[in-house]
Amino acid sequence: MDNLGISIVTIVIIAANVIMSFKGFDDRIFFEKYKFNVGSIKRGEQIRMLSSGFLHADITHLLFNMFTLYFFADAVVMILGSFKFIVIYFASLIFGNLLSLYFHKDEYWYSAIGASGAVTGVLYAAILLRPDMNLYMYFIPIPIPGYVFGIGYLLYSIYGMKNKIGNIGHDAHFGGAVGGYVVTLIMMPSLFTSNLGYVGLLAVPIIILFVLYKTGKLK
Repeated sequence: MDNLGISIVTIVIIAANVIMSFKGFDDRIFFEKYKFNVGSIKRGEQIRMLSSGFLHADITHLLFNMFTLYFFADAVVMILGSFKFIVIYFASLIFGNLLSLYFHKDEYWYSAIGASGAVTGVLYAAILLRPDMNLYMYFIPIPIPGYVFGIGYLLYSIYGMKNKIGNIGHDAHFGGAVGGYVVTLIMMPSLFTSNLGYVGLLAVPIIILFVLYKTGKLK
């Protein structure tokens, strides 16, 4: 997408992720204390709902999330401003973890880390605000329309949730995307008029997830 520079708020969030993650790399006690863990959260350690979003498994995991945030954050900041960007970021982080907690509520051992929910929420906010953006991936020689990527990503997340693919928190990704989608529409309801078609298209995977869950086909 276009080079939009980088805002102070984006720098601060990236720095917080880097500092917390490197602390976790070197200090296993710190890592275990602040990661997402269903049993610990149910015992009252609610801080994990937030702190887990600033921890990462390794440098590759950290770099992937921060590069994604770097490319999409300022599209949101430039249109909505820094405060609303922060609201979207943290709402997406919390919503992603809430969905994980809901789907894994009986798995007291279940743990997760990473900013993926928050970053995915920012990505979807950016797509809603700039549906004309194109994404470029090194292994695909042509630009991908943002809304196509968004729909495809959520459908893959549903597939991953249903089939438990890999050691990936697909539910947190999906929850973060839904959080970014809903909060952005609340903040900028004019999108229902200016970008109604894209708003509807991005809602399709959310509806599919709801139907699969209600019919018991997600387990």
